[in-house]
Amino acid sequence: MGQALVIRSVRTPNGDLRDIRLEGGRIAGIFPAGSPLPPEADVIDGAGRLALPALVEAHCHFDKTLWGQPWRPNTAGPTLRDYIDNERRILRTFDIPIARRAGRLIEHCIAKGSLHFRCHIDVDPEFGLSHVEAMLALRETYRGIISMDFVVFPQTGMLIRPGTVAIMEEALKLGVENVGGLDPAGIDNDPIRHLETIFGLAETYGRGVDIHLHDRGELGLWQIERIADFADLAGLGGKTVISHAYCLGQASEARLQKIGARLAASGISIMTTAPADCPAPPVATLRAAGVNVCMGSDGIRDAWSPLGTGDMLERALFLALRFDWAKDAELEAAFDCVTVGGAKALGLESYGWAVGNFANLVLLPAENIGMAIAERRHDRLVIAQGKVVAENGVFLG
Repeated sequence: MGQALVIRSVRTPNGDLRDIRLEGGRIAGIFPAGSPLPPEADVIDGAGRLALPALVEAHCHFDKTLWGQPWRPNTAGPTLRDYIDNERRILRTFDIPIARRAGRLIEHCIAKGSLHFRCHIDVDPEFGLSHVEAMLALRETYRGIISMDFVVFPQTGMLIRPGTVAIMEEALKLGVENVGGLDPAGIDNDPIRHLETIFGLAETYGRGVDIHLHDRGELGLWQIERIADFADLAGLGGKTVISHAYCLGQASEARLQKIGARLAASGISIMTTAPADCPAPPVATLRAAGVNVCMGSDGIRDAWSPLGTGDMLERALFLALRFDWAKDAELEAAFDCVTVGGAKALGLESYGWAVGNFANLVLLPAENIGMAIAERRHDRLVIAQGKVVAENGVFLG
């Protein structure tokens, strides 16, 4: 393939037909459809397909997926601790390497148009660094196609599991980009020491922070305020994400406005999966307050649930359904959460559909963003750093 690649006649989100020239892995130019071609350019017929920035999967657990394996029913009990214990029982006896399970899922997600990922990786005294080492190696396999940053995640607890903090520190030394936390009150039973520990690690190693917060009601809201305190003190607001944050969906309007203003001022992002079975952060209210909101699939076909497709357009649909969004502007807001919002939360540079940015695009038959979410067509053309890497649901490498 030549140095320049021109995609003829693609539809922009505002409906215009344009030609896009890609060079050196970046978007080199956007021109009216039918403009003269540069010499010796390779050409792809966009055929009026909608051209969108690559999707961003801002919260996943690739190391735990059972993707590609026989159907495994959910056998967990009703509580969060039951789910954690059940997963540990399954993973102890599962001998399919992470590289095979997660690699297949990554390629599937690429074919759906996701090229940027944040993956939480389990560590504990039983598994040690084995999951981290496997995912670091897998990242090298797909380098040049996707970006994937990692969170060292104490799934079974941190303070309540002696030795976990030392393993987390070793993972940071190996190159993991973020320090993870898990219910500082509900799991570790010591929220202040939990936050002191994870923000201390983040400061020491110059990392970000991403905290799973399932605790609900006033306890959860109190922890969000404390997370903001620690983030401000450490100067890490723009590198801090609170994942799930169900409690925001239980706050009074006055309390939500106050916390939203605090999160926006601190630069803390909220990640939601748009859950159907529990309170969800009120995305429209948070965005109106200036809070960055991103989305993730969480677990995909794993011991927590046999469900999940890894399609971030489907995740945007879930958000629209969760909040009864049907207007074009609302569907565009849902799309923003699986693209621009994710890019901001992950600190991606040169992201988006503009000249000079990386040529990471997905093309699919649709008139506009709303139609793309409504139909979620499988015949997508995915371009990573200026090269076609997937077409019609098939990863090409």
